[in-house]
Amino acid sequence: MLSFEKKVAPMIESIYDTLTPIEKTIAKYFLGVIPENESLSAQEVSKRLFVSIPSLTRFAQKCGYKGYRQFIYDYQKGKQEETNLHNDLTKIVLDDYADLLTKSFSLINEAQLIHVCDMLSKAKRVYIYGQGSSGLAALEMKFRFMRLGMICEAITDLHTMLMNRVLVDEDCLVIGITVSANESVVNAVNIAKLQGAKTVLITSKKSEELQQDCDELVLIAMKNALEQGTTITPQFPVLVIVDILYSYYKEIDKERKRSIFSNTLHAIQPE
Repeated sequence: MLSFEKKVAPMIESIYDTLTPIEKTIAKYFLGVIPENESLSAQEVSKRLFVSIPSLTRFAQKCGYKGYRQFIYDYQKGKQEETNLHNDLTKIVLDDYADLLTKSFSLINEAQLIHVCDMLSKAKRVYIYGQGSSGLAALEMKFRFMRLGMICEAITDLHTMLMNRVLVDEDCLVIGITVSANESVVNAVNIAKLQGAKTVLITSKKSEELQQDCDELVLIAMKNALEQGTTITPQFPVLVIVDILYSYYKEIDKERKRSIFSNTLHAIQPE
């Protein structure tokens, strides 16, 4: 069984775009490779990076910690579990997936996901927005939840997202999926919110602006150039969240959903 430790890198990556230039200098330092014998005391790091100790404190607080000491404790604890990659393509791919799973574990907010599941359960109609690889994840989510009787539709075309505003009302839930916080998808979700719909944005980015654009901002794990799919599919961290939501959702009125699922399987099986 996999064992996960909370790590700080996923949170740094999710807030990176909102940091000041000084804070980005600190972020790059902790996202990079730091020699094992290098002191990480606030005094030493401030001298090494030419930043003030209060800047280290503010950076740690933006990462969700009370202060630098708590931040560095989790950072060092997470580093103890890391192993170096070797020049083996199979291991690189598997390590990338393992890294994303570990980061997903660090970002998971169970109370939030249970709340999103409740939103899914109460919505009369669900629309799932996504473009590119995120659109493929939206289609996968649609097919998964349709099998449990949910009335839902995946919309992967921008013009259709914009036209869909005439169908969206307070009875709807609109979910936007975008790894890189694509402006078109974010705007479409915000329009749905203004129309009175409940809204969820699934993304790897975190900012006050994005949190204002939706009712729930669900963070997913990120790696460099993940959205380009250079090594592994960018859908993976999204589907991790979708699978968790699916697991929660099917437990609500379990017997009825089990019956619907069986009927669905029977319907698609050849005679």
